[in-house]
Amino acid sequence: MTTTPGQGRRVRPLAAALTSVVGTLGVTVALVATGTISVAQGRAGQGAQQLGDPDHGVCRGVDARCYHDWGNFDTSKGFKVLLYTRTAGPRHANLGPALAPGTNPPLSDANAVQKAVVKMGADHGFQVDHTEDVSQLSSPAALFKYNAVIFYSTSRDALDDGAQTSLRQYIRGGGGFVGVHNAFGTEYNWPWYEGLLGNANFYDHGPAQPGTVRTVNRRDVSTKSLPSRWDFSDEWYNLVPAPTRVRVLAEVDESTLSQGVRGNYHHPGHGDDHPVAWCQYYDGGRAWLTTLGHDAKDFSTDGSFPGAAEFQKLILGGIESAMGRKPFCK
Repeated sequence: MTTTPGQGRRVRPLAAALTSVVGTLGVTVALVATGTISVAQGRAGQGAQQLGDPDHGVCRGVDARCYHDWGNFDTSKGFKVLLYTRTAGPRHANLGPALAPGTNPPLSDANAVQKAVVKMGADHGFQVDHTEDVSQLSSPAALFKYNAVIFYSTSRDALDDGAQTSLRQYIRGGGGFVGVHNAFGTEYNWPWYEGLLGNANFYDHGPAQPGTVRTVNRRDVSTKSLPSRWDFSDEWYNLVPAPTRVRVLAEVDESTLSQGVRGNYHHPGHGDDHPVAWCQYYDGGRAWLTTLGHDAKDFSTDGSFPGAAEFQKLILGGIESAMGRKPFCK
């Protein structure tokens, strides 16, 4: 990662190459650094390295010139998001039972995520439609009704061909995307979607356990009200590949994970730089991502679950910035 001088911004870089031509020998020397190397501190983490850095063939990163402001959203009518929680594989308990077809089907108390995000929107002045019906994503026109689309713990092949096309055209037209927790366990075999996640994908996780989150960028809307360190419990996803060319917002301090970070498929963790939240511009749109969000208690409000209030501030800021209501990825 690199930190922009004087701005306190941490950016996970694309593999960098430094080329030098030496005299008549024409010798080219390339030095390649992966996103797991912390250039700013002059040290490398002890976790997994060389985790891949494909380009994905699109404009992506932290440069706002990658955004397509093509007039597809009329914010004078307010702000509206689509929460998508379809699972075609493992289903997280905090999603509750599968939802009926259509948009805004009835929710039970067990549908903790859906109820919490709908309430978050009501409390903060934006509308939330929820669905697990892939036909509701069947056309770009259907998606352009929303300022952002949220994938919360979707799993495996949660989109059909039509929905894949719609999502890609929606993002290319300036749409916003928020990916939470097992959004990283979704559409494994679609490289464009992996790029949307920041060139990142879920590989495995260690034991669900308490740890300490470091807020490494406090300029962004999603993190500016968070403390520099806060306690939280999660599954602490290990990633292959690890994100590149993104603005890292928060990391987990692996030294605070008492049960270790090694995953069930033997990923050794990410060492000193283990990201848990980041943002980027991607292929015309905005993408805000976090691997956090495993437990239904993440949305508790009684102080019984450490870090719940901070998590809620984190994703609220991510949603509001991805949909263009607040500044994005600062």
